[in-house]
Amino acid sequence: MINVTKSKIYLDCCCFNRPYDKQNQLRISLETQAKVDIQHRIAIDEFELVVSTMLFHENSLNRNQEARSYIEHFMLDYGSTLVVCSSREVVDLRDEIASTGIKNADATHIASAILSHCDYFITTDDRILRYVTDRIKILNPAQFITEEMR
Repeated sequence: MINVTKSKIYLDCCCFNRPYDKQNQLRISLETQAKVDIQHRIAIDEFELVVSTMLFHENSLNRNQEARSYIEHFMLDYGSTLVVCSSREVVDLRDEIASTGIKNADATHIASAILSHCDYFITTDDRILRYVTDRIKILNPAQFITEEMR
């Protein structure tokens, strides 16, 4: 039997919300299609999803009740690991990442993904996509699908 390791991924809030954005730009449409495919592949156990208390907090602030409910249920149903963002380890790494200009909330997401040994941090946020680290691959959903197909 071949031992195939699943990619461990962290989807940030903007990625979870991409299907609820206006789909009038090609980039948004492609990222939406890729994100929906990623969620399908999580649901069939092809990828392992890591979630955090920060994801649940940010999602609770979502004004779109339908999106908020769907995202919460998806994270509860398919999240394999829950990172508690108030831990000293997360806070220390968050502060290190934030010192590069990344916002605290985004730095908390990245720190959560790194400390839970994710292979990928998937986002649609251009500021985060410009952050460079050798600790984790940061990609948008379309880039992730392309890389996973290799």
